[in-house]
Amino acid sequence: MSAQVPSTAAAAPPPADVEAGKVLAKNCAACHGETGIGTNPAWPNFAGQKAGYLVNVLKAFRGGIRKDPMMASVVRGLSDADINNLAAYYASQRCQPTKK
Repeated sequence: MSAQVPSTAAAAPPPADVEAGKVLAKNCAACHGETGIGTNPAWPNFAGQKAGYLVNVLKAFRGGIRKDPMMASVVRGLSDADINNLAAYYASQRCQPTKK
């Protein structure tokens, strides 16, 4: 008989919902554009970014690790599922080449 060792690994997050992320992204559109490509070069584009990167960035703002008053107020009420959904939506978008 083999002894069972309890798992200490965190449970995998549920699959992200791109459509739910699209709905949430309406709150981000003023700065980051409807599809994650903003019009102001001072604000980062999200389209085509890796979902894991976006999750980490949004959680860092929510947790106060990254500091920005606007972002802190926007992400404060987001759940982990909301963040995963937003990240999946933006990751599913195509980035566009910059215009010269």
